Amino acid sequence: MTKLTKHHHRSFSPFSVYSPKASLLLLSTCAVLFILFHIRSLEIPPSSPSHPPWSFTNQWQKIINTTTTATTPATTANAAGAAYCTAEELDVIADKLRRAVTFLPLKDLRYSDKALVGHTWFMSSMYDDHEEGEVQYQQFPSESSHGRLLCLKGRDGHDGSWNSYGLAWPETLPYNATLMKGLTFVSYNHYNYDNIWHGLSAVVPFVAWHRRTNCSALPDRWVLYHWGELRLKMGVWLTALMEATFDGPPVIEAFDDGAMGEGDETPVCFEEAVVMRHNEGGMSRDRRMEVYDLMRCKARVYCGVSMEERTVKVKGKVLPEIGMTLLMRTGPRSFRNESAVVGIFEKECDKVDGCRFRVAHSNNLTFCEQVQLMSSTDILVSPHGAQLTNMFLMDRNSSVMEFFPKGWLKLAGVGQYVHHWIASWSGMRHQGAWRDPDGEACPYSEDDRRCMSVFKNGRIGYNETYFSEWARSVLTEDKMRKMEEASKESATFSGCSC
Repeated sequence: MTKLTKHHHRSFSPFSVYSPKASLLLLSTCAVLFILFHIRSLEIPPSSPSHPPWSFTNQWQKIINTTTTATTPATTANAAGAAYCTAEELDVIADKLRRAVTFLPLKDLRYSDKALVGHTWFMSSMYDDHEEGEVQYQQFPSESSHGRLLCLKGRDGHDGSWNSYGLAWPETLPYNATLMKGLTFVSYNHYNYDNIWHGLSAVVPFVAWHRRTNCSALPDRWVLYHWGELRLKMGVWLTALMEATFDGPPVIEAFDDGAMGEGDETPVCFEEAVVMRHNEGGMSRDRRMEVYDLMRCKARVYCGVSMEERTVKVKGKVLPEIGMTLLMRTGPRSFRNESAVVGIFEKECDKVDGCRFRVAHSNNLTFCEQVQLMSSTDILVSPHGAQLTNMFLMDRNSSVMEFFPKGWLKLAGVGQYVHHWIASWSGMRHQGAWRDPDGEACPYSEDDRRCMSVFKNGRIGYNETYFSEWARSVLTEDKMRKMEEASKESATFSGCSC
């Protein structure tokens, strides 16, 4: 060993600053750390205070600190700076993270037969945040997303399986991605946004989330999906309701401002995003009523509807007004003899002091005209149909009377009870339903599913005796309720809940 030169001794030192082996070891370490980070980023751990939001910068600093701490004093003396990746090496890792963002189909065809079950279909790799009784939602960035943002790619309006989603850290967004500032509401609806009942079901959870934030978070835009397919508008009624609720018209994102084009797969990422895919599922009745209270109040303020108690003067006495409204349909599920039905209910209303009777057709009314009408209605009489969704615009504890054509009870499924549900959720009293025993004959046995195509568009008859007795009972109940409310000290309107 005495014959070895100083140069020979350096050649055997595996951690020399200038050794090729040291450089190779350093690059290998960086590559292994990158792979481990990427594997961890694909996991979705439970949200808890022990799991702070994930940040690429924060996590990288942890690795630098860990590596520095683990280095022995002898090694540190001989390899100053070797524990840190160079700027070029960090750029390489960032480049790989950008390219490694994985986009998954927005509509997972593996679960097409279970689209309404759990989290198995729309954004199927993600779980919702959910507290008992509260709305189910996903929020980005958040603890559960490790601080990553939601990115969407594709704008197909015909096949949702061509649209996709992915998650990326703000520092390493996919190449060519457009970052949209502000808050984005991403809605999934398995019905559509034109029908006022179906559309309302889709937006209620956003109002619930908005209310939980004390109405401080307002959306900059909406992204609408129906069966995973992009939709470019809401119905007029729903648009007006959202404008009233969120203090401004909803901006529906179409991805056609140059960021994306038809068939373009350029990703768009959102600075903040809230995703709803379960409609009102999971919310308690109390929470739902609070949401409907807020929308009712906001709609009345938006339309300039008076909040004062309604009264009428009868024989020198001031009595609370009882508004009875027949909200009619045309075509399917309309009354075959509309004038006869009007006559029955008008006659019963005339027998009650303070009762005011109205007949209206929902398709002839603007949104604010519907708000005005419902605000002065205590008893809503109407065939089964989307127009009954307006019931939540009435005062709490108002009454609803519903009518069905022949055949619906056996064949229509649970969907025929949606107005029972909304009555309960919005604090109304569903006073039952009358189902016409007569109607168009079906060529099959009446419990055959094929008969629903006949009964679906059926019209509704009437039973004068039953309608008269039913109307009399509901009017008596509502008169007593209104008298009790009038005897209590009336509260002064102090604004909506938030």
